[in-house]
Amino acid sequence: MATEALPNDTRVLIAHLPSKILGKGASVSNVEGQILHLRHPKSGNPTCYILMDGCIQELHWFKQRYGSWFLGEYVCEDGSLYVATPIDPIFIVLPLLDQARMKKDNEPGKFRSLDEIMFVDGYPGYHHLLPLMHNSIAVICEVKEVGSLKFYRLDDQKLMAWLCCKVKNTTNALPMLNKHYNGCTEGETSNNSIINGFCSILETYDIEVDEVKILFPQ
Repeated sequence: MATEALPNDTRVLIAHLPSKILGKGASVSNVEGQILHLRHPKSGNPTCYILMDGCIQELHWFKQRYGSWFLGEYVCEDGSLYVATPIDPIFIVLPLLDQARMKKDNEPGKFRSLDEIMFVDGYPGYHHLLPLMHNSIAVICEVKEVGSLKFYRLDDQKLMAWLCCKVKNTTNALPMLNKHYNGCTEGETSNNSIINGFCSILETYDIEVDEVKILFPQ
């Protein structure tokens, strides 16, 4: 049978699907995601994310000079590949939390409501993250309750403790991975290399890593 061309807006996406939507009888074709345009935490440039069943994922785009996809009996002329990788929403909103407290010198800064913190002019997509932040923001923020209202202020000590937990979880998880980890050299899989690699990732989100490195001496 001759192949047919797919509509021009068809793209190939590889994304993480939360286990709760992959139950018995589930169909991947029924899974829907929402594209959000947010500011990159470091550069501030518009960046695409995809929100899928309560999981926020960062969208990456790859394209060779020539290429296309064969999808069953159809041809997708656009040979580009989109890859979505899960990301902790705290990384995305850290710059907002830092700006919202309006810290000066040694003063701890101000408490703000979550609605105020998540309002970014020109970026309505942040409001879609509100349900995610309600469950996690207290991990890195002080919380003040006034009646039924809650106000938040970024806490540097809580933030550092959270980052250290991320580093420890990474160093503990990597040895349990499959052959892709086993294929690395001993130098690439040492704790020092893992910590340095993780700190490099943190720097892409405009997070100071000097204190993290101090807590994990090499």
